[in-house]
Amino acid sequence: MAMVTFLSRAPLRASLVFCLALVSPAHAKPPYVAEEAASSAAWRAEQAKRNAALDAYIRRKPIAYRWFADFPFGMTTGAPYIVLKLLPKLAPEEWGSDENFLDVAGLFVDERDPSYPIARGFGFTGLSREAPLAAVDFAALSCGACHIGRVRLDDGSLHYLDGGVNTQFNLVQYRVRVVNTIKKITGDATTLEEKTAHATKAILAALDKVHAKDKNYFYKNYLFAGRRFDAAYEERQIELFKQDANKIVGGFLVRTGLEFTSLLALIDKNYKGFEAEMAQGFGGMADATGVSTSMAYAAAEASGQNPDPKTMLPPTPGITDFMAVWEQEKRLVRWSSDHKALIDGGGQWNGNIPIPIFRNLAAELTLGLGADTDIRIAVFGEDLLFGLPAPVYPFPVDLALAKKGEALFEENCAACHRPHNGKVYDLGVDMGRARVVSETIAAGARTSFTAICPPTRTVDMPSEGPVAPCAKFEGVSLENRADVVMADPKLHEGYNALPLGGVWAQAPYLHNGSVPTLYHLLVPRERPAVFVKSRLDYDKKLAGFSWDPAQAPPREEGYRFDTTSFPALSNKGHDKDVVEDGKTLKLDWSDDVAGAMAIVEYLKTR
Repeated sequence: MAMVTFLSRAPLRASLVFCLALVSPAHAKPPYVAEEAASSAAWRAEQAKRNAALDAYIRRKPIAYRWFADFPFGMTTGAPYIVLKLLPKLAPEEWGSDENFLDVAGLFVDERDPSYPIARGFGFTGLSREAPLAAVDFAALSCGACHIGRVRLDDGSLHYLDGGVNTQFNLVQYRVRVVNTIKKITGDATTLEEKTAHATKAILAALDKVHAKDKNYFYKNYLFAGRRFDAAYEERQIELFKQDANKIVGGFLVRTGLEFTSLLALIDKNYKGFEAEMAQGFGGMADATGVSTSMAYAAAEASGQNPDPKTMLPPTPGITDFMAVWEQEKRLVRWSSDHKALIDGGGQWNGNIPIPIFRNLAAELTLGLGADTDIRIAVFGEDLLFGLPAPVYPFPVDLALAKKGEALFEENCAACHRPHNGKVYDLGVDMGRARVVSETIAAGARTSFTAICPPTRTVDMPSEGPVAPCAKFEGVSLENRADVVMADPKLHEGYNALPLGGVWAQAPYLHNGSVPTLYHLLVPRERPAVFVKSRLDYDKKLAGFSWDPAQAPPREEGYRFDTTSFPALSNKGHDKDVVEDGKTLKLDWSDDVAGAMAIVEYLKTR
């Protein structure tokens, strides 16, 4: 108290300032201020350098980027594009804003391409079909639906994360709302024929109404790569649709029904007691293996084959966050010296699909496609993502603190989170996702992947000509090598310790997104059981998207996430020190919060 009283005396303060003026250069700043300014300038320079490198990389691969961002996975098995665009007219109570009816499912209008005629994440086949006007356009999801994310900057603008995570995309919400729309327009009809007639009538009436008012309602006169989707294109698409409307609408009803019943089958088997929550879906999350296998199960059941859910559906719940997919080169596997096995790498959570082209096909098949799957998407994705740089942290960094954190990271974290580490770890997290692939599912995946993309198949790539994307991997033939298409499930009962480029943008953490910030990952005693997911504002102190339910956000966004509500959402794990190669690695920093904060600061720079 004496010290406080002494320093608070105004005359002494004035004398102290006078004395400092005598011994200090005019206008000199205290050393720490100069250091902070230099650190800030250094980080801004680093940001500019990395942003320039990322922009230059994407400019070198414009075709691959657009196929990744916007092109549809399938050619005939999505939604008829005209029907998709009419959904908000058929059931406005189910859909979102006038600017973007798909915002209710977390798909957004990308401000970098505002003329695109639908939200980012949906593509239509007129973009990819060789003869644009040769057939009716279908719409299907693109890679960009899950893997182009956003973060809100301090000035309120949005910064895009190409190859990142769309933390707001909710596939289940989209499908449920489509089902509700169909229920509305089919009324009390009971047979497929009656439902098709009712739906077709409603769709055609809505079509005529919007087209009479706006001749560019569906395509907005969009211009892409020399293709103009103008009023004439729209008129021809409407003509083609009307010529076969009953068949097109009937097929859409059947597929929509399969998507919904497959979801119910998956929930019934693996999510007992959690049915209502799973039926609403979670932004930024999906049970990808469950979605793809349940579609096959539902189709078999609908055809009267009486499939066994115990063998055809996953053995465990596998709900996970979407993954960031940049810097794939750092995850690439290599052949053993005898070319009999793939080692030292892996892509997704447990690395059980080691070859990039098949991993990309698996992502497409998550949406239930098949022979119709456009392999070119997977090929372009492999090319784009191999060296795609991670985004640079867009906020200030304390480089002095980050330097301290780097030393701690190298001592405790780098041995596992290194490039090309193919090892899987059991660190006490829920193991459902690691065990989601059974022997039966693995065998089926090998068969389906090699049927869709055998070594002999060639694909005509735009501006490249024919390629055989599944013929070789790293120069080694894949002929008769279905064994490497999907690895033995028993070898992947754990999770990869992935490289951490852009880790700041991959919140929330652990495979199931159950830990909101990097700080909470390192200090497990402070992990919240309940937090908010899918906000775009950022917690710059703890490194994660805004998560605290007690803090009122400036915008209504996000949802309450309870990690205790179902075992697969548990936030346990990565919370105890481990021994690796005889060395103890510190994972729990609860007794050294300062050290944890230093590591957090360093990870912002990755």
